[in-house]
Amino acid sequence: MPEFDVRYLDAQRQPAQARVQAADASGVATALGLSPAALLAVEPIAVKPLKAGAGRFPRRQFAQQLAVLLRAGIPLLEALQTLQSQDNPPAVSAALAGVVARIQLGESFSAALASQPLAFDALFVAVVEASERSGQVEQALFEQASYLAWVEQLRGKLVAAAIYPAMLVAAGTAVVLFLLVFVVPRFAGLLEGAGGDLPFASRALIAVGAFSGEHPMALLLMAAGLVVLPVVAWRRGLREALLAKLWRLPLIGPKLHLLALAQLYRCLAMLLLAGVPIVPALVNARGVAAAHLRAALDRATEAVRLGERLSVGLQREGLATPVSLRMLRVGEHSGELGSMLAQAAGFYDEELSRLSELVTRLVNPALMLVMGLVIGTVVVLMYLPIFQLVEQVG
Repeated sequence: MPEFDVRYLDAQRQPAQARVQAADASGVATALGLSPAALLAVEPIAVKPLKAGAGRFPRRQFAQQLAVLLRAGIPLLEALQTLQSQDNPPAVSAALAGVVARIQLGESFSAALASQPLAFDALFVAVVEASERSGQVEQALFEQASYLAWVEQLRGKLVAAAIYPAMLVAAGTAVVLFLLVFVVPRFAGLLEGAGGDLPFASRALIAVGAFSGEHPMALLLMAAGLVVLPVVAWRRGLREALLAKLWRLPLIGPKLHLLALAQLYRCLAMLLLAGVPIVPALVNARGVAAAHLRAALDRATEAVRLGERLSVGLQREGLATPVSLRMLRVGEHSGELGSMLAQAAGFYDEELSRLSELVTRLVNPALMLVMGLVIGTVVVLMYLPIFQLVEQVG
């Protein structure tokens, strides 16, 4: 519930101050048990916005729950207060309190959401703002929840596909480190004075084993550096550089392009179904479009602003496939462009799911083979000098 700083006249008609909680400014006098004439000043206490790093605001859950409450006939302010009364994390409670306080001050729902930029992005605010003009806030929230659910599902699939390879790499690295730190140094000590013309690879492995035996912490620090440095590089621009290379690969590049188009179509569909006009929808969709598509999307947006049809602009800029182009044309003629874009995105979702399964089936065995070769090579190089010594003795 919002808080207010109040200056008022007490029972002895002396000035006093207090901080009270009330549903709105008109309820302050009732909360203090005074008549409204006794109030000197009522100032709402500004709610601190969500801080960066305080946690991700659950926008999908918020949109879905609020849409359900609105569909049940509950007024907007009461529905928001109902969500605020739940057992929320502090960051979520602060954002909801900020939205409720703004609405109680007379601001629109979209303006209240815009006051919490770390909780609600520009795309979310644009959808709500358009739905306020069309009177379809409830439907827009359902569309927003559906889009965010698709984004979370896509992110979940990518994470799930990366878990098994990451576990393989981690396990293989741990085995190699164990061999280098604990096993190889003992073989190096045994073979140090054995003499003989050992293969270069075995001599190098023995030298590494001797170094790791004398300086195990140095080896572990080097291994930790090999883990930390890629993470730092990933955050400093390696991700963008790798993606720029992946778009150009013969097999993966076209599929990634389809994935980027599917995301763009789904975002445009959500905006159009929420009542956003086509040009503002294209402008807002730019924020979620892949980096390599933005220049082409800007050109298509400008062409549509000048009166060109969306299907023509997207086709000329390479943002439409034969399937999606046909759907776009049907949507333009029938007036259901948003629905056709959603169907085009769903068509590519199925194709990309099949590709994901195929890649997973190919990558995991290949990765197991690589890790097996690395570990097997270390073991063979360890035992090769012993076999050679046995042959010399024999």
